[in-house]
Amino acid sequence: MPQDRDFDPSGVTQAVSDTLNVDRVFGEPYEHAGTTVIPVARIVGGTGSGFGSGNRGEGHGEDGGRPDAGGQGGGGGYAAQVKPLGVYVVDGEGVHWRPALDLNRVILGGQIVAAVTVTVVGASWVLGRLRRR
Repeated sequence: MPQDRDFDPSGVTQAVSDTLNVDRVFGEPYEHAGTTVIPVARIVGGTGSGFGSGNRGEGHGEDGGRPDAGGQGGGGGYAAQVKPLGVYVVDGEGVHWRPALDLNRVILGGQIVAAVTVTVVGASWVLGRLRRR
């Protein structure tokens, strides 16, 4: 006999709410030598859940079509991406924004520029050789 296990989507909703909140965007500020630093991040997330039930009914399935051969199920999940953006620095001169350096993005950008440059120079060289013939 199947066990009755009810899926409660509010559990997924609560987990998402705990994860995607302002405390994740603005981290705990800390102070050093009279300067306060407030970390800032970007959070992107999504969630989904669903459930279903069914009865295969008369004459269907391997069980000979028992009317009580129904099924039910449910599930849910969520995903979140947190990316540091920088910090706010509060000192005697005011509030300043200091962006985080994403070294991977800088390297990727350099690789793209290099690839485009090599392609353009190569194409120009080939076209120049074809025009000389």
